[in-house]
Amino acid sequence: WFILQYMSGFGNEHVSEDPRCPGALPEGQNNPQVCPYGLYAEQLSGSAFTCPRPTNKRSWLYRILPSVCHKPFKPLEEGHLTHDWDEIEPDPNQLRWKPFEIPKAPQNKMDFVSGLHTLCGAGEPRGRNGIAVHIFVCNTSMTDRCLYNSDGDFLIVPQQGKLLITTEFGKMLVEPNEICVIQQGMRFSVEVFGETRGYILEVYGAHFELPDLGPIGANGLANPRDFLVPVAWYEDRQVPGGYTVISKYQGKLFAAQQDYSPYNVVAWHGNYTPYKYNLEKFMVINAVAFDHADPSIFTVLTAKTTRAGVALADFVIFPPRWGVANNTFRPPYYHRNCMSEFMGLIKGHYEAKEEGFQPGGGSLHSMMTPHGPDADCFEKASKAKLEPERVADGTMAFMFESSLSLAVTKWGLQTSNRLDKNYYKCWEPLRSHFNPKYK
Repeated sequence: WFILQYMSGFGNEHVSEDPRCPGALPEGQNNPQVCPYGLYAEQLSGSAFTCPRPTNKRSWLYRILPSVCHKPFKPLEEGHLTHDWDEIEPDPNQLRWKPFEIPKAPQNKMDFVSGLHTLCGAGEPRGRNGIAVHIFVCNTSMTDRCLYNSDGDFLIVPQQGKLLITTEFGKMLVEPNEICVIQQGMRFSVEVFGETRGYILEVYGAHFELPDLGPIGANGLANPRDFLVPVAWYEDRQVPGGYTVISKYQGKLFAAQQDYSPYNVVAWHGNYTPYKYNLEKFMVINAVAFDHADPSIFTVLTAKTTRAGVALADFVIFPPRWGVANNTFRPPYYHRNCMSEFMGLIKGHYEAKEEGFQPGGGSLHSMMTPHGPDADCFEKASKAKLEPERVADGTMAFMFESSLSLAVTKWGLQTSNRLDKNYYKCWEPLRSHFNPKYK
């Protein structure tokens, strides 16, 4: 068993070499005429060469064979990925899904790639602007095959079952209540240990970064040192039967064959890496007098647009915390938003809707569609004695929020058969409390 080790820091310049080959990293230059150990130098660029230094992303990989050694790509008819946002009529209603079903292994073996299903999204990968929300359900590990995303970054949120993710940079173990980001172009394979389910936020055309803190100051929310990057690990393994490299390219899957493992990187350095983060380490900021601060204070990562303060996508969490606001309706308020809000639940009971919104399910409140606490929540919170109380203990809900207007796929609305047709009924018992003689 490989003992997993990590380096810490968000967006750092990291240096790593497999301890089996000390001195594998060239000294003083990136691309010597002959690399140590007879390795090949290969650069992986995550930004244009001429990006300003704060946004310039690249890593140098020193590998046994370069990644160019493969047969031609051919279309792969697998999985349920799409970016055809016109396959079914738009639906502006409040939408909620019951937990997505995981196939049973003996009858239907499904790995991470074949278990990908697009739920909603907007934009277009060729134009490098957009997002997609995917659900993954799987029961078997990827064997002699890997995936890389040519279109954008994957932010992976496991909900049930841990993921052992092997990348060109090393291995990461990602468990429920952790997240990981596999950035554009990075090859990875997912090993699972039983029935596994989770959510993916994909962004085209931007990378995730930590949100600016403004008046909060230098510290708080997700701290850079809590992000973990894998250390170099390689296998020099021949695969005579064929190793399959899968590329997600312009929204479709393609497969190429090669006769060796792609995880042959002996050493690497750079600031363009996969990384993981434990959501328990999030430092919550909250209101301590009255009213609500906007939920943007719960932002873990953001992918920015060119418009200041407007996100292509935000990843927001609602962790356990104290509620102490005086003379305040404490659950989330009723709301109509110029953003799109997809909610998921990793564990526990979400504070505004304890019934119906279950771990492994989700909800979508589309642009300007009203939403808020159900009738039970409103009545309880309106009469509650306002003492300091723990909120969301044992719970972790999250939100993918986007400035784009998201279209739901046919799989999401019909084929998955998980849409809760009665969602709207949770607000029907709300009644008028209007009193014109109120003093």
